[in-house]
Amino acid sequence: MNTETVRPAVTELRLSAFKTHRGVTLPLTRLTLLSGESGSGKSSALQAYEILARLGSGESLARAVGEVAGSPAACVPAGARPDTQGRRGFRIGCTVDGPAGPVSLDLAVQAEPELRIVGERLTGGGETLLSTALTDPDRPTVQAAWHTAGATPVTRAPLPDDRLGTSLLPLRVAGKTAGQRLVLAAAEQVVVALRSAFVCDPRPEVMRGAGTGGTGGAGLDGACGADGVGGDGAGRGAGVRRSGREAALRGGPGKPGGAGGAAGAWGPRKRKGSSGEAGGWARDTEGARAEGRLRSSCDNLPAVLERTSQECARRHAVLVAAVREACAGPVEGLRAVPRQAGGTGESPADAAAPAGLVGTAGPRAGVAGVRAVLDRGELGELPVEQLGDGELRFLALALVLLTGPEVLAMDPVGEVPSAHQQMTVMADGMDRCMDPRQARELVSLALRMTDRGHVRLLGTVRDPSVAEGLPGVQVLHLGV
Repeated sequence: MNTETVRPAVTELRLSAFKTHRGVTLPLTRLTLLSGESGSGKSSALQAYEILARLGSGESLARAVGEVAGSPAACVPAGARPDTQGRRGFRIGCTVDGPAGPVSLDLAVQAEPELRIVGERLTGGGETLLSTALTDPDRPTVQAAWHTAGATPVTRAPLPDDRLGTSLLPLRVAGKTAGQRLVLAAAEQVVVALRSAFVCDPRPEVMRGAGTGGTGGAGLDGACGADGVGGDGAGRGAGVRRSGREAALRGGPGKPGGAGGAAGAWGPRKRKGSSGEAGGWARDTEGARAEGRLRSSCDNLPAVLERTSQECARRHAVLVAAVREACAGPVEGLRAVPRQAGGTGESPADAAAPAGLVGTAGPRAGVAGVRAVLDRGELGELPVEQLGDGELRFLALALVLLTGPEVLAMDPVGEVPSAHQQMTVMADGMDRCMDPRQARELVSLALRMTDRGHVRLLGTVRDPSVAEGLPGVQVLHLGV
C-alpha cells in the first residue's frame, strides 16, 4: 500500500469510561451508523468524538467539555465513586490511520474537584511517542515525555493540563532526529484527522427563524411536528447547546475572550491566556456569512446554497435529484433568489419569510439577502421554510455531504493539501423527523459520497433497517 495517498481518519473510538460506557471500543469505517434504544449511549459516543475533535483543534479542555456535555460531571461514568481525595473523571481515546500507520491517542481526564487532563498517551510504530502525568496537583501542568531516539531517549518538559499535548508537539519538537520526526508525523496525523470533523445538527425550528437571535426555542429542540418523531438525544447535547463554533458565531457563551467563555469555568487556578482559544472552531459571524459557510444548525442554508449552486452545477444537480426523491410533490429545481427589502416588489410569500432564512448575499440595493425556493414546475415556487421538518433536515444533510470543508463553518487544516484530508461528518439523530423513505435515500446518498474517499460519516439512527441491503454501511448496535 502506498501510504502517501492515505488520508488520516479516525478508525476506532474508545470509550473506556465515559457516561454510560465502560470498556467500549467502536470500530469506525467510512460510513458508520450507531443504533440502539433510547439511553443506549448513541449520542454519548458522538459527544466523546466531538470532545477529542475540539481538543485537536486547540480548544481548552473546559470549553470543549462545556460546549459538548454541559459540565465535566456529566461525562463521569454512571455510578463512579470518588477516591479518597474526592477525584472522579473519565477516559476516552481513538486510533487514527494514515501515512504514519495506526496511531493511538488515549486521555485520562479528571472532572472533579477541578477539570484537568491528568494523563495522555500517544503511541505508534511500536513506540510510546508521548506520555504525560500529573506530578504536582498544585500546578496547572503535567509532566510530559516524548520520544527522541537520540543521545537522550526522551525529552521531558511541562505542558498545560488544560490542552491536548499532542496538538502542542509541533511547537515543542525540533524534528532533528528520526525519533522526533516520527513523533511529529504521528501528532500531525492525529491532529489532521480530529480537526477534519464537522458536527451537523440541522434544526428546522432554527432554519425557520424560530425563537430569538436565530437560536430557536429551547422547548423546540428535537421537535419534528407531524411528519416525524424526535430521535434519541433530542433535547440533549448538541440539540440543546450550540457548538463552540456556533456559539462564537452568534456571540453567545464560549466566544473567545468573552466573559461568558467556558475556559476557566471550573477550578480556581489561573492560566495564562485561558480566556482565548487557539482553535479555529469559532469564526466571526459576518465573515462566515460573507464566505457562505454553512453552520452546524444550517440556519444560513440559503446563502450557502446560492454559493454552491454557482460554484459547481454538477454537484448542484445531484443535490436537486436527491431532494426530488425525498420531497413530496414535483421538484424541478432548487435555487436561492433575492429577497426584497421593505414592501416594494415583495410578494406575499416574501413578506411572510422568517428572518432565519435570510442570508447576506452582498450589498445589493433593495435586497435583504436571499431565500431558498423549490421550483415546483406548474405549481410555482415554494420557499423551503414551508417544507416539512424531515424534508428540511434531508436538504441540509444532503448539502453537507455534497460539499467540503471550504463550504462548512469548520477549521480545516490549511497547512495540509485538501487532497490529503478526509472530512468526517457527525450527525446525531440522522434520521430524526424523517420517514423511512427519506432516511433510506439519505443513507444511500451518504454511501455514494463516502465511496469517493473525501468524506466519512458517523451518525446515529433510531431505525437501523434504513441501511439494510446497502453494502459498505456499518451498523453498530449499542446496548446489546
